[in-house]
Amino acid sequence: MSASLPRFYSFRRCPYAMRARLGILFAGLQVELREVVLKDKPLQMLAVSPKGTVPVLEWVGSDGVGSVVIEESREIVEWALRQNDPQDLLNVNPELANELIDHNDQQFKYWLDRYKYSDRYPELTQLECREQGEVFLQVLEVLLTESEYLMGSKVSVADIGIMPFVRQFAHVNQEVFYSLPYPNLQRWLRKWLEHPLFRQAMIKFQPWQVENELVRFPQSSH
Repeated sequence: MSASLPRFYSFRRCPYAMRARLGILFAGLQVELREVVLKDKPLQMLAVSPKGTVPVLEWVGSDGVGSVVIEESREIVEWALRQNDPQDLLNVNPELANELIDHNDQQFKYWLDRYKYSDRYPELTQLECREQGEVFLQVLEVLLTESEYLMGSKVSVADIGIMPFVRQFAHVNQEVFYSLPYPNLQRWLRKWLEHPLFRQAMIKFQPWQVENELVRFPQSSH
């Protein structure tokens, strides 16, 4: 393993992995990307992270022998931004940022899954699940009424932590999403979808194979 490039296991469409990729990009870091096929997870990833979910970050420890593994997207974002945070994404009220991301990960994601995969949860209608998810969207709409981003006039860790999940919610039925009474949230999401770092985060890569040449992410440092 290259001591200079941590290995980063990712899956392009996973919102947790999107969050981690954005953290790496905003930090201006570079990693070795290993794009994963979730139906055929590489043994190398499972060896360091048996729970088998992405993202996973692994690098050689300071002793040069053992490895350090981070298995949670929020921790990967923090790891990246603690090293370099040129746009001050961490310079916000940490309690409020964590509260918002907790709500996203614990409540909103629950209803997002049931809205997106409604056929798996026949006990509730898709509309009921969408309306439950909208409780969080309403919180975000109020915040975005007051400022351009969730925690003020600049991008913060809350924005990159939450946006991939709002995007996924919107993409269940974009016509419905953009008809809902959340104009500020819709503006915010549209702006994010055009953001150059988000576009960079969503570049497609071929699934990693052992024999592949090393793939750098991003492909050129900035």
